[in-house]
Amino acid sequence: MKAEVAAFWDRALTSLSTAAQLVSSDPDAAASRAYYAAFYAVSALFAARGTTLAKHTAVAAAVHRDLVHHGTWPAELGEAYSWLMRIRQTGDYGLAIRVQPDEAKEAVRKARMIVDVVGKACPGLPA
Repeated sequence: MKAEVAAFWDRALTSLSTAAQLVSSDPDAAASRAYYAAFYAVSALFAARGTTLAKHTAVAAAVHRDLVHHGTWPAELGEAYSWLMRIRQTGDYGLAIRVQPDEAKEAVRKARMIVDVVGKACPGLPA
């Protein structure tokens, strides 16, 4: 396994774990970490395929163009990724609007779903 793939995957797992721990105490941070878990997992998937995407918008576009549109992923996963991107914006930049604990919990669920799919698509990734 390439070092880049392993590094992205490690960050995905760490971010997912952190997100789950923060749901009740800091929903904003939990939502942000959940998004990053998905971002890093998808980045690992593309890196395993020989593609490195540096920008968040490039990763989101690739999810829809290369995974959902071609039928590799169901539309639900693409929608989950887009939702995580939006909730992360609220968590990181929202002033009057805050992520609620139920939204943070949903963010962790969606991120876990994406991480699980990537884990199955890339044999050899550590659990």
